[in-house]
Amino acid sequence: MLTILGFTMIATFLVLIMLKKMSPIAALVLIPALFCVFVGKGAKLGDYVIDGVTSLAPTAAMLMFAIVYFGVMIDVGLFDPIVRGILKFCKADPLRIVVGTAVLAAIVSLDGDGSTTFMITVSAMYPLYKRLKMSLVVMTGVAAMANGVMNTLPWGGPTARAATALKLDASDIFVPMIPALAVGLLGVLALSYVLGRRERKRLGVLTLDEVLEPQEAETVLVAAGGGGEGKKPARTGGSGSGTDADAPEADDEAFRGLDPNRATLRPKLYWFNALLTVTLLTAMIMEWLPIPVLFLLGAALALTVNFPYMPDQKARLGAHAENVLNVSGMVFAAAVFTGVLQGTGMVDHMAKWLVSNIPDGMGPHMAFVTGVLSIPLTYFMSNDGFYFGILPVLAEAGHAHGVSSLEIARASLVGQPLHMSSPLVPAVYVLVGMAKVEFGDHTRFVVKWAALTSLVVLGSGILFGII
Repeated sequence: MLTILGFTMIATFLVLIMLKKMSPIAALVLIPALFCVFVGKGAKLGDYVIDGVTSLAPTAAMLMFAIVYFGVMIDVGLFDPIVRGILKFCKADPLRIVVGTAVLAAIVSLDGDGSTTFMITVSAMYPLYKRLKMSLVVMTGVAAMANGVMNTLPWGGPTARAATALKLDASDIFVPMIPALAVGLLGVLALSYVLGRRERKRLGVLTLDEVLEPQEAETVLVAAGGGGEGKKPARTGGSGSGTDADAPEADDEAFRGLDPNRATLRPKLYWFNALLTVTLLTAMIMEWLPIPVLFLLGAALALTVNFPYMPDQKARLGAHAENVLNVSGMVFAAAVFTGVLQGTGMVDHMAKWLVSNIPDGMGPHMAFVTGVLSIPLTYFMSNDGFYFGILPVLAEAGHAHGVSSLEIARASLVGQPLHMSSPLVPAVYVLVGMAKVEFGDHTRFVVKWAALTSLVVLGSGILFGII
């Protein structure tokens, strides 16, 4: 019964947000509360929610202050050279911009933190997508998939969890997987190329000057008639943009990242801000302090140095309050969902049902089975739940048929490209929140491509004899 209710609850949530019948925050709160009553444990709903909120509170705090920190860095112009450099490389070509998004997200993912990756990637690329009126779900989808592949780095989380759960060395799991993961990353780049060609066909190619000059570019972008390449009437792409791209005022505001005259620029403090950011990321990788503490200190220092006057600090906090509220609110709402899912035992029953329904003949192929199961399971539950709750069971079943724990551990990493778009991953709300994309639109776009990327990694692992 709990198994059926668990799958029904997840399906109900996904259907309602993809059809936009409920907002993600409302769905994350009301649907699990309703199913908690169905299970007959409504009296314990408060305990489940408090447990979920307690577990996610450090993450919410980290995201709140990280958004403030990177928001201030955008305001003061830290990322302007990056945006201009990418723009010059991409030459206002949608194809190059989409591929550049994947490359940038993959590089920044080396820090091992998805939230930071998404904040930096969106900060750099969002103005370009808005100015060229490209589909924003393409940006969020490509960034999420690239980060998902790179999330398998030993310091990214999943590999360390697998190593801990099965008492293995993280390097023994990760290093042999590098060829398969490299193929997965190449798959993301190939997909970016295809999506970029689609955007180029829809929008055409502009010149660098047309993009950098707001008034001139506006004439080109909204001109009536076909006119030739780069002169097509630009319309908001796909279901992801969710804004009226034909409004010049809104478009100029969206492209503020390249506005050389905005009042918040602090060119004399550029190298201080760059050094502060590098130090912050280094401290995060080296784990000198907990990440929430690092971003709290970083945000306070950035505000104090760049905006020493109280009214200016309040103005900056107010400017980023909407993003902070949206993301932190979503995280705490997700805590209700995960709290009920775990507290009622639905997750355990769903996992046991899946494992028990594996045919006996598949025993010798448990590595392959683990890889396939990791795709939906890491989407529907947290990494902690999968790696500490499900993976040991799968490894035990594999061991009984002569499959090594190392193979099982490597196969368990396959689902990460899809996992990074899971509604249970707080970082994805940073991504869609900063990109101003509806979560349902992002989900509808990315699930099929991310699942395909996971299958590419799995197939490559089998082909190379890794899994």
